[in-house]
Amino acid sequence: MIEYENLNKVNSRFEESFGEVFKEFIKKGRYILDSEVEHFENEFAKYCGSKFCIGVASGLDALYLSLIALDLPKGSEVLVPSNTYIATIFSILQAGLKPVLVEPRITTYNIDPHQIKRHLSSATKAIIVVHLYGKPCEMDAIKAITDLHDLHLIEDCAQAHGATFQGKKVGTFGIMGAFSFYPTKNLGALGDAGAIITDNEELAEKLRALRNYGSDKKYYNKYTGINSRLDELQAAFLRIKLRHLDDLNSHKVSLANIYLSTISNKSIILPIVQKNIADVWHIFNIRHDKRDGLRQYLLANGIKTEVHYPLAPHRQTACNGLFGGLHFPIADEIHRTTLSLPVSIIHTKRDAEYIAEALNSYRSEG
Repeated sequence: MIEYENLNKVNSRFEESFGEVFKEFIKKGRYILDSEVEHFENEFAKYCGSKFCIGVASGLDALYLSLIALDLPKGSEVLVPSNTYIATIFSILQAGLKPVLVEPRITTYNIDPHQIKRHLSSATKAIIVVHLYGKPCEMDAIKAITDLHDLHLIEDCAQAHGATFQGKKVGTFGIMGAFSFYPTKNLGALGDAGAIITDNEELAEKLRALRNYGSDKKYYNKYTGINSRLDELQAAFLRIKLRHLDDLNSHKVSLANIYLSTISNKSIILPIVQKNIADVWHIFNIRHDKRDGLRQYLLANGIKTEVHYPLAPHRQTACNGLFGGLHFPIADEIHRTTLSLPVSIIHTKRDAEYIAEALNSYRSEG
């Protein structure tokens, strides 16, 4: 059986190093916001090409705190892709702001710059773009819009660690870039973790306070903050894995290239490759009109897959009444047909070739 993912196998290669840092962690006896967090923040900021990094407890908190730090008027509109993971929308709601859904391109699954213009209003104060599946958005066109209309641009980079647009890493185009280090990510912790990067020193200082009860000095609270501190031990683990991130991304690219060059079944819609956009393939997404049948066929042939994601945000019960009965047919079509193929460091070239062969043999009526 070819597993979709196996985190034990992913992390076992680092077991000795993890053990060493754990022993040091216990020995130091300093468990909250100590040197490991500081070192990781510096190293991840340098990796991304950003001046500052603020470690937080999760990707959702990274988005939420980014919005809170901007101090936008309550009820301000924030544009967001209609097919994003629900956490992006929850961050807007939790910040007391109004999410406005914008359809993606059906070819890239990322927010469509042409559709952005149609949703701008006097209440629009920010845009959150999502580099979905590890593919960067069209940042030149998006930046032109945000600059023209004086909008804050936040990047949701939860699935795109190390991805680049025109040679520049994602997370560095907007005022802030939000990352998740959920265990399945290309750079995954051994628990929940997240980070925000920015070049704005004032925002960086505010974010460090907001993550720690709004305190910039112990026992003195400048803002109404929350407890969202990157765990010292997770930071130590992330430092180890960060050194190997480029190699992991390269491996995923090699598997993706096998799929792209080998899958010839015309009923399967493959992801596109764009010039000057370097995907990191957190998810290798295909689409098929009979998705569930294809998934069962692959499972019968010893191949596990995943669906990212089965239900569009506007159809989630938690979002009932939020979008006024508006229709989002492109998001619906993506969520109805999407299927994720195995594309992990645990998979081999032969695994990818076998999966491609199985897909080429699939017939909807069979």
